[in-house]
Amino acid sequence: MENIDPERQGEETDPAARKRQWRQRLVAERLRLSDRLARNEALQRVMRVWMVERPDAVIGAYWPIKGEFDPLPALHRWQEAANVEDASSARQRRRIALPVIDKVAQTLRFHVWYPGCPMEEDAYGIPKPKDTEVVEPTLLFVPCVGYGPGGTRLGYGGGFYDRTLAALRPRPFTVGLAYAHGFLPWLAPEPHDVPLDAILTDQGVAWPID
Repeated sequence: MENIDPERQGEETDPAARKRQWRQRLVAERLRLSDRLARNEALQRVMRVWMVERPDAVIGAYWPIKGEFDPLPALHRWQEAANVEDASSARQRRRIALPVIDKVAQTLRFHVWYPGCPMEEDAYGIPKPKDTEVVEPTLLFVPCVGYGPGGTRLGYGGGFYDRTLAALRPRPFTVGLAYAHGFLPWLAPEPHDVPLDAILTDQGVAWPID
């Protein structure tokens, strides 16, 4: 898939309108990917290898929508690995968390998730854990509609992750997850944007660049 060309006919000139146009194009393109299953499996492998050396006990992620990559199978395997006896060191209990919107602050809280846990839909129709424990992830996997140089993320425009990351202390290590077709080399950060610490795609580690 070719990347969106900013010089093509009909490209918006207003930055906000241009981002809306990019979002629409990239989501539509992602939903049409004929090899999305293969890309998903490739990114699962990239993610599992990347996590091997991480010390985290609580990892935040997301429920996939609109053709997004699904991080939960890889995280479930990471969680199950904690149950394997380790003779050299005691393992901490590993937990996975999914976001729940704080309607007042318009930020995200993270509630424990596990396969089969009670779920309910939020105001946007996205499943969220129901009445599970609130936790503080030290590592946060973030969905990307698109991504650019320097860890810049193109999201859905709601600002939930930017507000959440600006408020969290300590700030978790943030990792964007995306299919490689979403790379936008001209995507520039705005003042409110919080850059990601790393970006993983089906083609490997896109950021930071070695």
